[in-house]
Amino acid sequence: MILDVMVDTQEVKIQIPDEMLSQSQAFFDKMDKDMDAGRRLGPTYVENLDAIQRAQIVADRLLTAIETENQGLAQLMAAYIVTRIKNVQLVNIDINGDPLNTEIILNQGT
Repeated sequence: MILDVMVDTQEVKIQIPDEMLSQSQAFFDKMDKDMDAGRRLGPTYVENLDAIQRAQIVADRLLTAIETENQGLAQLMAAYIVTRIKNVQLVNIDINGDPLNTEIILNQGT
């Protein structure tokens, strides 16, 4: 599977190995459990994060992985996003460090 990501004006296609999607579920569940306590998004603290907000937080980690050329981490963060947001089409990551400004664009009609 491929996740399309926009970083500033650069399109990045993250190739996610199929086995990563199935074998990383326990790790993704742990990530969700960690986020259950809430997180700071922009200027506010959000206690009950929805799926999109969680994906925005993970996209921030994805940006770091892309910038540091950590392909394994990029694939893992992309895998989290596609398993939690089934109809994701594109992730447009805010490069200024505010996850609230990251757009999770969904396929229409799915």
